[in-house]
Amino acid sequence: MSKVNFKPLADRVLVEPAPAEEKTASGIIIPDTAKEKPQKGQIVAIGTGKKDEPINVKVGDQVLYGKYSGTEIAIDGKDYLIMRESDIFGVI
Repeated sequence: MSKVNFKPLADRVLVEPAPAEEKTASGIIIPDTAKEKPQKGQIVAIGTGKKDEPINVKVGDQVLYGKYSGTEIAIDGKDYLIMRESDIFGVI
């Protein structure tokens, strides 16, 4: 888990996406143009939550989220997703 100097606001979380699969289960190598966006990652920072709705996830949780959830951002040359907690489907 990487240390990030970024603090999301309200009910937002910062997620480090898992790397895209390089090959299939049968050993076929997937070219870059055919790789799918990852749908799981690790939470590296969380906001404080809304007034009456605390955040239910914590830093270090492995989570599943929608394929097109969140906004891609780069911090210190590394790619992350920032999304609302409601975009997360569940904790692995």
